[in-house]
Amino acid sequence: MSTVKKPETVLVTTAHRGVFFGYLTGKVDKTVTLKNARNCIYWSSDVRGFMGLAATGPSNSCRIGPSADIELNDVTSIVAVTPEAAAKWEAQPWG
Repeated sequence: MSTVKKPETVLVTTAHRGVFFGYLTGKVDKTVTLKNARNCIYWSSDVRGFMGLAATGPSNSCRIGPSADIELNDVTSIVAVTPEAAAKWEAQPWG
């Protein structure tokens, strides 16, 4: 696994329909390692899809799980997360 020099704040989607926020610390092929990852169980239409989760973050209507360190397989996308969105993910809304 290649290690990332400075953890990057990202949103990751998987082939298994998972949507995760976290701090990217390693990546090899279609596998990534995230620290303090959170899973988006549900997002509301006001977020405007998974790209909206990366751009503006989850709203109070979303359901975001608690954090854990995780390795994800079958990654389909890695999206940069804005500081504004990261703060909302860290607030862990569960509408």
